[in-house]
Amino acid sequence: MILSELISAIEPVEVIGSKDKEIKGLHFDSRKIGEGDLFVAQVGTAVDGHTFIDGCVTKGAAAVVLSDRAYLPSPERGCGSTTFILVENTDKALGLLASRWFGEPSKSLTLVGVTGTNGKTTIATLLYKLVRALGYKAGLLSTVVNYIEDEAVPATHTTPDAIELNGLLRRMVDAGCTYAFMEVSSHAIAQERIAGLDFDGALFTNLTRDHIDYHKTFDNYRDTKKRLFDGLKKTAFAVTNLDDRNGLVMTQNCKAEVRTYSTRSLADYKAQILEEGFDGMMLQVNGKEVFVPLVGRFNVSNLLCIYGAALCLGFDELEVLRVLSTLKPVNGRFETIHSSKGWTAIVDYAHTPDAVDNVIQTIREILGNVQSTKDNVQKTRLITVIGCGGNRDKGKRPMMAQIAKRGSEQLILTSDNPRDEEPAAILKDMTDGLTEEELRSTLVIEDRASAIQTACMLAQKGDVILVAGKGHEDYQIIKGVRYHFDDHEVVRKYAN
Repeated sequence: MILSELISAIEPVEVIGSKDKEIKGLHFDSRKIGEGDLFVAQVGTAVDGHTFIDGCVTKGAAAVVLSDRAYLPSPERGCGSTTFILVENTDKALGLLASRWFGEPSKSLTLVGVTGTNGKTTIATLLYKLVRALGYKAGLLSTVVNYIEDEAVPATHTTPDAIELNGLLRRMVDAGCTYAFMEVSSHAIAQERIAGLDFDGALFTNLTRDHIDYHKTFDNYRDTKKRLFDGLKKTAFAVTNLDDRNGLVMTQNCKAEVRTYSTRSLADYKAQILEEGFDGMMLQVNGKEVFVPLVGRFNVSNLLCIYGAALCLGFDELEVLRVLSTLKPVNGRFETIHSSKGWTAIVDYAHTPDAVDNVIQTIREILGNVQSTKDNVQKTRLITVIGCGGNRDKGKRPMMAQIAKRGSEQLILTSDNPRDEEPAAILKDMTDGLTEEELRSTLVIEDRASAIQTACMLAQKGDVILVAGKGHEDYQIIKGVRYHFDDHEVVRKYAN
């Protein structure tokens, strides 16, 4: 692509050098730069890409996009054959350039973004499955895995970098997809990874404490999420959760058509639980009954969001409800494992205080319903195994321990992904949230496999084990090393 055509996607402050040259590749990683490529110097949290500009020029970079004037070539030194393009924000420029480089693929798709703290993966994944079940080709960008139709592509981030993201969207278009559903993380919005994307719809799930280590304050976190809705065009739609106090905040100043959903108040899309068990719920959705193989009030909200989005996309209501009745839980989202010994395990990704509280409340409600239908009521227990990730928001650690302790008959604290932190230090942060009395009845087992084994050994007939925090993840990261670890595998080892 000719440089002049490529940079017409952005608004350069200044261009030094020729714009009439062929660009062979687009990169923000200086290690990938080759002869004739364009390098975008991003200012990262740990490394400033501007410091690699000289090296990229030496490698033969045809052009460099930068935001720091200090790195522009001096008159006496000249710029050689490299063109320097000064912009206000290189993160945003990368998104716009990546979109142009891949032929603006989002404009050839009906692209729907899902944002919020919890529920993004479930909503995006089930929408992808619903649309395919209705006979359309679709793609998915999610925390668990990306899909181009039925081709699975491993996911490394909730939202990929701008180049990978647009590359995946391009592949979706080339594969004949007409719809794409993607999780949109707060990091991706803040870092402009979605700059240049043409969203046809945006969905809001909920907002609770998360990523405060990155955003510093809850208000910053909220306002970052809101930017997805602020950028919607008039012809797009927005579906927001009225049960969350930030639901209407998200759609303030939104140009798109706004629709609401709720389980508690008047809204465009409403639902209530008629019956519930560990294998599914009978719901009434906008006056129509449907059984769904998902569990929990949080999943009622998720399903309402999916239902609303599907109607906004123009699909037939009865067909949407029919397909919803067939959709299974997403990997690691309230997944049920039944033991031959009579206990049940739930593997869930819950890793925020609100998510842990939701899962525990759901289990307690179901246990209450099961017990109330028995002639001889037996006392069942909830045994919770939970940890917190390292190098992440430390403030939520004591909160998660408190919620798990007060909702469980037995609490076992353990490691999650300690990353670069000492597991014992993370566990200390969690136990700081418990009273001395609560600590006396809490088990602290650093090794996660041993913690899950202990829970399985303690469980009796009718008990429920909640293994929370990792869900779909099949690894642990300890001191920078990634080890295979799957909660499902460990639970099943002791279930029979």
